[in-house]
Amino acid sequence: MEVSSNYTSYAAKMRRLVTSGVNLEADARFIDMLVQPQARLLDIGCGVGTAVNALRHRNHPAYGIDPSQPVLDVATDLFNPSWYHQLDAKEVSRQTLTELGLPAKYEGLLMAGNVPAFLTADELHAIFMTAAQLLVPAGHLVTGTSTESRGGPRDQDKAAHDSGLTLYQRFSNWHLRPFQGDPWCVSVYLAPGTPAVHEGPDGIFILPSA
Repeated sequence: MEVSSNYTSYAAKMRRLVTSGVNLEADARFIDMLVQPQARLLDIGCGVGTAVNALRHRNHPAYGIDPSQPVLDVATDLFNPSWYHQLDAKEVSRQTLTELGLPAKYEGLLMAGNVPAFLTADELHAIFMTAAQLLVPAGHLVTGTSTESRGGPRDQDKAAHDSGLTLYQRFSNWHLRPFQGDPWCVSVYLAPGTPAVHEGPDGIFILPSA
């Protein structure tokens, strides 16, 4: 994923949106609903860091990586700098993450903002293989991408099949609207295995049988 010269203007635009109070947390709300409390989360291609910040305020140990220094400068200026690191998606591995002081395992990985469109087919395949290694049993990989672009759902499904991840759900937006061939989609992939049991009701209160 190459950093291009327009990232400076993109960073400036996103800074204006955040500081003017525009709500950019739809992806974070989706992830928070999907995972258990205090889930370890990694936003791959985190941009200006709004999802990480929102997830941190929901008590998840979340981190973000991005290759663009101008974009990360906005994230570290507006939010806690220790949450963000400069790293390209294709460089992600357990080794590189631990070298940065980040967890080696995660309950959830996020690739929103069309991140897969900036990857070659081989790079996308590699990041799915890496995701399978980083995720705990039944962990989630969530992508948000344009449907017909490079790295869209067809390419992702192939990479998921090769990596052992399974497509769990696909929506047309972050608000659970069913996907019906829409131009944009949210895809949720699951790692194999049984999820850890969460201690506490987590909003579930089962009444006795009648």
